[in-house]
Amino acid sequence: MSKNQKTIHRKATFHIRFFFRKYPALPYITKWLCISIIMGALVGTASAGFLQSLEWATQFRDNHIWLIALLPVAGFLIGLLYHYFGKDIESGNNLLISNIHDPKEIIPFKMAPFVYIGTIVTHFFGGSAGREGTALQMAGAIADQLSRPFKLDKNERKILLIVAIAAGFGSIFGTPLAGAVFGLEVFLIGKIRYNAIFPAFASAILADWATNLWNVKHTHYHIDFIPKLEFLPILYSILAGIAFGLCAAAFSKIIHWAGSVFKTHIKYPPLRPVIGGIIVALAVFAMGTTRYIGLGIPIILESFEKQLPLYDFALKMIFTIVTLSAGFKGGEVTPLFFIGATLGSALSLFIPLPFGLLAGMGFVAVFAGATNTPLACMLMGIELFGAETGVYIAIACVVSYLLSGHSSIYTQQKIGEAKNRRQENQQEKSISEFL
Repeated sequence: MSKNQKTIHRKATFHIRFFFRKYPALPYITKWLCISIIMGALVGTASAGFLQSLEWATQFRDNHIWLIALLPVAGFLIGLLYHYFGKDIESGNNLLISNIHDPKEIIPFKMAPFVYIGTIVTHFFGGSAGREGTALQMAGAIADQLSRPFKLDKNERKILLIVAIAAGFGSIFGTPLAGAVFGLEVFLIGKIRYNAIFPAFASAILADWATNLWNVKHTHYHIDFIPKLEFLPILYSILAGIAFGLCAAAFSKIIHWAGSVFKTHIKYPPLRPVIGGIIVALAVFAMGTTRYIGLGIPIILESFEKQLPLYDFALKMIFTIVTLSAGFKGGEVTPLFFIGATLGSALSLFIPLPFGLLAGMGFVAVFAGATNTPLACMLMGIELFGAETGVYIAIACVVSYLLSGHSSIYTQQKIGEAKNRRQENQQEKSISEFL
């Protein structure tokens, strides 16, 4: 290298260093924008394919009801798959959350195809399950493969998994803002990791955009009438929020209890979904209805259109708890939407608010209480139902969050900051007793 070239090189290096000192956030933004673009394209495409597959499976099952009789056989095959080939990924969403807290080995890519197959089979044969668990696990498995090529350290891997959750959630429901905040909020109750805020929003928006580019349609909801914001409607919203919070707490506690019952009494894991499948299939044929299996989107839409009976939410809760605690795959969130929306619609029997508004409030508030993610659920309500519902949605979500305690459908979710002083004292007491 000549003297002139060395001089040019020194000047270029100086200018680059000066530029980065003047704009210190630029390397961070550039790096995570690249990752977010890749994540958005991959996760959005995966979500689009999954949603299309799920729609096909649901339609085929609805046209061939006899398939539900084979649910125990399907459960046995899912159980065998995970018992012999997927023990290291069986914890699903909890594996993602635990790796955000303490990243260890790269999450195996096989989590994506395994959970995809397990969920499609569950819905094809009539289990009651959701879709968010599948979207998050597919996104997490895809995302973590980027750790090595981008040479991410332990803390950056935490951000990467938050980004994956945001992209998966935002693209599967068509709610990118809620997806971003959900990724930031879900793993630690009461605290948000702000160093992940840029890639979380970027990936969620890009993943949702990628899903839309595949012409995948999300469900649209409409609330006909929003009452004027006055004292009585606010009071009624608080009462509804209490009911939603108690429902959320009950669901979280019962599904964990039911899971422990299956594990205690059935030692061979592949047999657990067989028993669960028998229970669900017999219940469907005995009741003569498929109302409480699958995603239940038509019933959710129905809850916005008319007042539903009180037993709808309870039966969906039972079907979902049996399905998921037995070992079938899917997620809890869409069933929670069903449970919350139908409970809200039924509460209009006692609470003088429009059943459509109560259905919308319950849709997100039960989810908020069961996952301890009130901010994400507020944004989801606004994205799905419009900004004019915002105050009512916020009241229901906050009250449900407070009333549900620290129970959660995610066992690896940790308490960053207690919801109130009494719970904080109980937390400190339990920690000191443990030590």
